Amino acid sequence: MLAATGSAKGASRLLFENAKSEGWQLVTTDYCLHEVEFNLPKLGHKASLSWSRLIKAAVVSESTRLTLDRPLVYRVSKDRPVIISALGQRADYLLTLDRDDFHDLLGRSVYGLLIRTPGEFLREIR
Repeated sequence: MLAATGSAKGASRLLFENAKSEGWQLVTTDYCLHEVEFNLPKLGHKASLSWSRLIKAAVVSESTRLTLDRPLVYRVSKDRPVIISALGQRADYLLTLDRDDFHDLLGRSVYGLLIRTPGEFLREIR
């Protein structure tokens, strides 16, 4: 979401701008929104204007409940809520550009949740 606000080009922005016409449902959570809003000032005023327009393309889920029949072990504690939220929403994909924290999961799946960059997602569905 942050990449989509910071640049008018790229796969992240394309996802937001074409979600409705392509029939994609973009879902996020209050946890992820907080992360974007915390980091948004680093991108400047223009990004803030883009954000207020782009977020309208997403559905925001304020609560996530998840029960697993096996453990979820992930080394980056700050990103566990992101994975748990996506699993709890029964998302098909978790899209991220966070290659530092998700490098070992990109291109793979966690309990059926496919983890991809926005560009990988677009290439995969075409």
